[in-house]
Amino acid sequence: MDNDVSAGSGTTVVGRLALGVTLLAVGLGFTGLIDGVTAADAVPIARYVGGVALFLVGLVAFRDRDTVSGTAFSAVGALWFTWAVSAGAQVSANAAGLFLLLFALVALTLTVTAADQLARGTYGLFLVSLVLLAVADFAGNDGLAEAGGWFAVAAGAVAWYAATAALAHWPTAIPRRAARPGVTATG
Repeated sequence: MDNDVSAGSGTTVVGRLALGVTLLAVGLGFTGLIDGVTAADAVPIARYVGGVALFLVGLVAFRDRDTVSGTAFSAVGALWFTWAVSAGAQVSANAAGLFLLLFALVALTLTVTAADQLARGTYGLFLVSLVLLAVADFAGNDGLAEAGGWFAVAAGAVAWYAATAALAHWPTAIPRRAARPGVTATG
């Protein structure tokens, strides 16, 4: 699919935008890139955009018989909402890390079942981010949390690009090339 791309379904585009914005906001909060902005500042975005809106987009996708997007967006939306409402609660670092590992299991499932390269990239980067953030909680390591934030930023950028590419008819797949000159790729 070089330049001949389909716009995708409206629910997929909206879902990717909501996921992208949430990942960018939370990820930037963990990186500490912007002075005075932390992940706690992204809680309202995670609750309403990543949680409520993404969950509703998932339900609409189910209604449209898009079970892949419906599953992805409703599951991730429910988990973002849970993360947001529990942020600041008095839970142990190990409990927070465990939640992030469970969230990572969902991201792993979405990574291996994603239908296109950009979705696999988004969920794969998100998976790495969640694992790093979980380990950071277990170990009390701010450096790992910052690294996890950067992976979340990268995942958010890929999700944003996927949504924008679908609307703008930009390329959404990397063309396959032969392994070496003179070899014809099959498939």
